Amino acid sequence: MKITYPIKNSSHCFEVMNGMPAIKKLIASKIQEQGTEDAFFIADLGAVVEKHLEWISMMPRVLPFYAVKCNNDPGIVQFLASLGTGFDCASKAEIEQVLSLGVDPSRIIYANPCKMKSYIRFAKEKNVSLMTFDNENELQKVKAFYPEAHLVIRILPPASKAICNLGCKFGVEPEKALPLLQKAKNMGLNVVGVSFHVGSGCLEAEAFKKAISAARKVFDQAKVIGYNFNLLDIGGGFPGFDQPEINFDEVTQTINTSLDELFPDDDDLRIIAEPGRYYATSAYTLAVNVIAKREEVEAEPVEEDKARVMYYINDGVYGSFNCLLYDHAEVTPDYLKEVESKATITSSLWGPTCDGLDCILKNCAMPSLEVGEWLCFKNMGAYTLVAGSTFNGMPRPNVYYYIEDTRWLQMLVMMPSQDSIQLVLKEFDVAKPVPDLQELVVSDVKCCAPEC
Repeated sequence: MKITYPIKNSSHCFEVMNGMPAIKKLIASKIQEQGTEDAFFIADLGAVVEKHLEWISMMPRVLPFYAVKCNNDPGIVQFLASLGTGFDCASKAEIEQVLSLGVDPSRIIYANPCKMKSYIRFAKEKNVSLMTFDNENELQKVKAFYPEAHLVIRILPPASKAICNLGCKFGVEPEKALPLLQKAKNMGLNVVGVSFHVGSGCLEAEAFKKAISAARKVFDQAKVIGYNFNLLDIGGGFPGFDQPEINFDEVTQTINTSLDELFPDDDDLRIIAEPGRYYATSAYTLAVNVIAKREEVEAEPVEEDKARVMYYINDGVYGSFNCLLYDHAEVTPDYLKEVESKATITSSLWGPTCDGLDCILKNCAMPSLEVGEWLCFKNMGAYTLVAGSTFNGMPRPNVYYYIEDTRWLQMLVMMPSQDSIQLVLKEFDVAKPVPDLQELVVSDVKCCAPEC
């Protein structure tokens, strides 16, 4: 019997499965079920629960505030809301989405240092008081439209190696932080802490150590002029999966050591982070169909490194593969059907639009494929569907959600109280009885609201 529950603010449901099958089996099943060649995502929401368990185990002092901009898909946002995470929102729409799930405003940081005036007014209306700034003009806007806000000064951390470096756009240099804080003090504004961002997809753990050290100095400077900060926001940059250059274990060890040294355990200090790709990347797999094939026939011998076969699939850089342009991502196709021959052909992979820019892989070794075959791409949850368009009338892929039953129960018991469990059951419209949860209880789980 199929057990499904609706996802709020969406026409979709997620399916609870008795044992999670391999992703390729799920894809094959969904292809047969949908009966079309349309591209689609498989979202394993159990992977999100697993990542959350890993986070609270490896960085118990740091509360995660999910970066909605990474992937605002209703499934992942609702699950994280139910798990008790906070949210890093950068716009009115993102704040509205999170609040619509019943999330308390105290679990939101408006982490955009340069905000529209109307958005600041909206934040005040919704009691979203925690927000960042990095310049005097922003202070003047906050003074005019939300003087009671709890402000967080965003500093520019030392340069680091990252997929997307954000230092070119945001952050006051640490040596200029004190004069800016003094201006905030003179304006009667309430600055409560420091934030930084080492860069999206940071590739060196030491960057966090340097940034935490810079934040410590700003904490000390602020105390001299009468501010007593109670918040440290260590931003994002956490890997979505382990890579040769960096892994989550290395990052957490560096962060924990730096925090213990520079910010010894203090009940009055709240430490948060803004992970995005950490939660989203590995949870989403994209399935695409080979819709056309073009073979080069030349009288002259073909150059060794020139693509001899051009494959066209039904998603591209104007859709989910926008990550190639905006996020500097690298993708590798996998094959749904077992490849019989190990022989490969120098090939290229193209999206479905009529633009020559719509190229996914210009030169890659691929087996011989036929029109109608399916490819899949793993680790496609971050900065993909969130920025996809319908250029040329090409539709965005649907998302199909699954979770293994044990992960579903783990999510339920990670609620701070039995009342919260019942609230989640109601939120997901769970009318069916659930098994005894006591055996799966996870201890020391913190909520992201300040009062918890």
